[in-house]
Amino acid sequence: MPLVDPVTRTSPVGKANAGQTSKAKDDDAPTQAIRTVASPQAQVLKHVHPLLLSSLFLARFNALVADPVLALSNSLPVVLAIQAAYTIVCLPAAGAQNIKPAKKTRPGEKKKPGFEGAGPNIAVTTLVALVLSVIAAAALHVVLVLFGAPFLTHIPQTFLCSLHLSLLGLFPLFYTRGVSNKDWLEILGARAPFDEAFGGLVGACVGAWLGAIPIPLDWDREWQKWPVTILCGIYAGYMAGKLIGGTLAFGTRFG
Repeated sequence: MPLVDPVTRTSPVGKANAGQTSKAKDDDAPTQAIRTVASPQAQVLKHVHPLLLSSLFLARFNALVADPVLALSNSLPVVLAIQAAYTIVCLPAAGAQNIKPAKKTRPGEKKKPGFEGAGPNIAVTTLVALVLSVIAAAALHVVLVLFGAPFLTHIPQTFLCSLHLSLLGLFPLFYTRGVSNKDWLEILGARAPFDEAFGGLVGACVGAWLGAIPIPLDWDREWQKWPVTILCGIYAGYMAGKLIGGTLAFGTRFG
């Protein structure tokens, strides 16, 4: 005769099967779009964020045309600071969506020790997202070369361009999605739901592709050199994709 829990009136085997079924359902469920934090500070920074990026890019445009390597290197800390502030204040860290609120204790009841209700470590999540973004920049460098970037020349320009693309498009995704295989398979397969983070990545990639159009044109302009127009497309596309992904296309998927 199977053992039965006197409190829940269920057998250990039944509990195990129920747990396995619940886990299977979670694995099969599609990923959900991530909403921005609803705090007043987050809502303000959410709208100020694109203004900060566009102002920085416009202020540094002449320097970018004159010396791309120096301009991109000098602007990296500022871009990182802007992106870090935006992700930390406006976006939930990876795992925050699965945190259960702490149960209220009854009068006279002692609070049980544990981590229920504790959120993810913001500092660790941010550091991991930054490290993964730098690593991903190397992969993006290869992708840019495959799409026509100079192979043996302009290596610093191409890598710095990849690093800017990674900080804009991938850093928020690493922060909110972590390293979940399921989430990243959907992102890399362009099947993830649109939100600000994924919309920004799609917009930056499309912008980079469109930004290559003026380079071969016979206009003899200084700003046509590699990778000035690519970066123009990345920044413009990121801000447009972030806006559309967080509003009109929120929660939708390709196809």
